[in-house]
Amino acid sequence: METTQLALLALLLGVIIGGSAALVVVVALRARDRQLAEASVDVPDGVRDVLAGMDDAAIVVDASGTVRAASVAAGGFGMNVGDVISDEQLRTLARAARAVDVPGAATLTLKRALAPAEPRLVSARASAISGRLVLIVVRDITERERVEQMRRDFVANTSHELKTPVGAVSLLSEAIESAADDPEQVRIFARRLNAEASRLSSLTSRIMNLSRLQAADELANVRDVSVDEIVTGAIDAQSLQADVAGVEVARGGTRGLYVRGDAQILSEALGNLVANAIAYSPRSSRVGVGVKLDGEAVEISVTDRGIGMTDAEQERVFERFYRADQARSRRTGGTGLGLSIVKHAVQRHGGEVRLWSRQGKGSTFTISLPRAKAPDDIPEPSKARKKKTKVQSTNGASL
Repeated sequence: METTQLALLALLLGVIIGGSAALVVVVALRARDRQLAEASVDVPDGVRDVLAGMDDAAIVVDASGTVRAASVAAGGFGMNVGDVISDEQLRTLARAARAVDVPGAATLTLKRALAPAEPRLVSARASAISGRLVLIVVRDITERERVEQMRRDFVANTSHELKTPVGAVSLLSEAIESAADDPEQVRIFARRLNAEASRLSSLTSRIMNLSRLQAADELANVRDVSVDEIVTGAIDAQSLQADVAGVEVARGGTRGLYVRGDAQILSEALGNLVANAIAYSPRSSRVGVGVKLDGEAVEISVTDRGIGMTDAEQERVFERFYRADQARSRRTGGTGLGLSIVKHAVQRHGGEVRLWSRQGKGSTFTISLPRAKAPDDIPEPSKARKKKTKVQSTNGASL
């Protein structure tokens, strides 16, 4: 009897153990099947082809945040097929779109894979394309926002700059009217009125020149221009300013070179560099204008021995209305547009402008332009007969 009971007990234990093992196996198989089902979430037909043709970064993610499909540009943000998106902002956007089945959008800051130190401003939009998949399109709007900010700054700065001379003209006209019985005061106010009117005229002229250079229209008077003509015109235009400031302007370097472009625009651009160098140079110092041939590029450099600039100032010096020395610019009537005009004028001619500067040592601005062939009736500089000459500065000194 006892043997029979023990056998039944053993059989019962075997059934229990076997049933438990079978249950564990069933649960494991179901879990595996569920995982396989989740892993086999397929991207709808045509979506991969659409992603392949997109310029923006775009990805399809599942409920776990794993990237199932991606455009080429998505790799730039480190979002590749098989990766789990790590940015919590994108994960939140995807969850919200999946939960309410309504497209969502947000402006975010993401890091690029190759330049993580320079975050990019992006516009992200998420849309559910199935019960488990969400399409996220990321558009880099960093440059667009930068240009828009520049436009806002330009409008604000222009309004401010115009308000100053306009207000001064109004006040001076009232002062002249009230001092009608005092000829000496009238003359003083009239001179100041004329100075403010000239400043206003210069500012509006520079704004128009800058707008013209930034327009898409082609340059009007393009021809083969003598670099000697450009340099001479720029120096002559600033001779009075140099005499008043007590600064010597000297010309040197290679002669007989030619570039292709608009002579007036190039001469004005170089004149801006010369005027800027004179304004920031101490009295009795020298500003040098040098020309040389570097391969197929003609380089025109303007060097001063002035106050120089910090690294931070050098990064912004070509911005519109930016002044490295606000007080000096105000005294000299500077508008902060000269160097911006130089940059755009040179770029319109297929060239570039470079800057070297050290505080206390001065600055050198170098315009580099593509070289043009000299006219047939003029010898090339390398073939021209060399002779010793003296270069006259604007104040008459021989160098």
